[in-house]
Amino acid sequence: MTEHYNKKTYTERRRFLRSRLSKAEAVMWMYLSRKQVLGYKFRRQYGVDQYVIDFYCPELKLAIEIDGESHIHQGAEEYDYFREEHIKTYGIRFLRFTNDEVLKGLQGVIEKIENEIVLLGGKVNCIHEAN
Repeated sequence: MTEHYNKKTYTERRRFLRSRLSKAEAVMWMYLSRKQVLGYKFRRQYGVDQYVIDFYCPELKLAIEIDGESHIHQGAEEYDYFREEHIKTYGIRFLRFTNDEVLKGLQGVIEKIENEIVLLGGKVNCIHEAN
């Protein structure tokens, strides 16, 4: 099954996306990196088949997407739906937030992520408070 994750043919694309994070993605990465959210490791720009997930916790099979301007264009909603449905076939769950939610209500976003981790049966290894 690992042949579906982080395919070498998409390495440059993932690298490109990591080097050009939106402001909201950069802020979110500050809190998801280094196991700061309940002690779970998240990866950024993680590949599943031909798709790239903004943030992903392999241990919990939890994807976090930050929806910016590219998600409001015509056809984007349908593309996102089919993309998400395909990725869900691997048992991956999704949480979606907008740029505004992250930039204006980070504490609430972190709390929703923590609540989802607990709902997934995750152990609470440490709790991080977003300022």
